Amino acid sequence: MSKPLVAPEAGAVELETVDDVLALVRARGGRATSSRRVILDVLFEAQDHLTAEDLTEAVQARAPDVHISTVYRNLEDLQRLGVIVHSHLGHGPATYQLASLAHAHFICSTCGARVEAPDEWFGSLAQKAKSQLGFTIDPHHFAIVGRCASCS
Repeated sequence: MSKPLVAPEAGAVELETVDDVLALVRARGGRATSSRRVILDVLFEAQDHLTAEDLTEAVQARAPDVHISTVYRNLEDLQRLGVIVHSHLGHGPATYQLASLAHAHFICSTCGARVEAPDEWFGSLAQKAKSQLGFTIDPHHFAIVGRCASCS
């Protein structure tokens, strides 16, 4: 993992492993269930963004008794804790990934190509939005739609 996860309002708690996340969940009054562990294992091993359905399929390959509603409930809890984030990449369903891996995206409206955008490209925009509008942006949540070099 490129950088440790730091949950909001958690001070210096670094979340580098599934066990770290489960410790945070327990510290916040949650339960460290076997299904939550499997969901976290899949998220920590993921090489790409996962939809809830993709995640459910991967989880059920390991633990067939985990229902999709359990996956959705855990996704909500893990987002609230700042462990994962979701993004809307074009017109498809939301995708999920570990918060430490979050990044902005450009999506081609013609061919659907997805390009990861460096966070530093949004630094001056974020500063202007904050200073002039009092608005804090999250470039990870929605993709910026345009046309890729091949389709321009």
